[in-house]
Amino acid sequence: MRNYDPTNSYAKSTARPVSNATTTEQRRRPPVRRLLAVGRSRWTMGAALLGAAIVLAACGTSSTSATSPSAAAAGGSAAGGLGSVGGGSNARSGPAAGGASGTVASVSSTGFTMSTSAGQKVTVVEAPSTTYEKDTSSTSASAIAAGEGVLVLGTTSGTTITATQVMVQATPGAAASSAAGVVPFQQGAATTSKQVGQIPANYSQGSGTIVSGTTANKAIEAALAAYPGGVVDRVVEVSTGVYEVHYIGVNWPHHIFVNADFTVVGAN
Repeated sequence: MRNYDPTNSYAKSTARPVSNATTTEQRRRPPVRRLLAVGRSRWTMGAALLGAAIVLAACGTSSTSATSPSAAAAGGSAAGGLGSVGGGSNARSGPAAGGASGTVASVSSTGFTMSTSAGQKVTVVEAPSTTYEKDTSSTSASAIAAGEGVLVLGTTSGTTITATQVMVQATPGAAASSAAGVVPFQQGAATTSKQVGQIPANYSQGSGTIVSGTTANKAIEAALAAYPGGVVDRVVEVSTGVYEVHYIGVNWPHHIFVNADFTVVGAN
């Protein structure tokens, strides 16, 4: 038997040639391990991005706000103007001192519901500390009955008022609201924008300091008397002795301005 000599011509002629195409394709084709690593990396990145999106949504960083007539005007909510909460200035926080006037619709063990002269529904929550007045005299919760006109002052959150004071009194009707130029809220209706009277110089919507107590109550009563039908969800001192009474539940007005004598001087 002949010994195999890889240098002889026979061995050279019978050896299988290496394909250039095959080696080129092998160089182009990434190893399986590399493909798996890339796939895992992309999956991890996608999961991280999805998680981040969920966290941002949960924190409320995406925009919302429903915003109603008054919300559009003050950064708040839609449908009936439930007002604004949160946002860059203490003048846009809540709940805050507010109130409404209207006609009692129904009475329960915890309070009552009422309807303003512009048709806004309001829920009033009573507490042991709530005081009642009729004809300038003190009375009790028993004086509150369906059909009675009332003025409610308290802490407003949306269209719910936790009452501190309830006064039984004649309440302006729809005709009075219309005569005052109040535009009732209507679903889908365009927000009314107009200005009457005097607006404080350098007034900036959403700025100022929220006030409460007697000062807020006097401003609320003045605003509700001049423009019946809305719900006040905060009172803001926008300059020394000048107050913005913020209205929700109507398409106009959104802001009513009251001076240091608690006289209404303008609205927008």
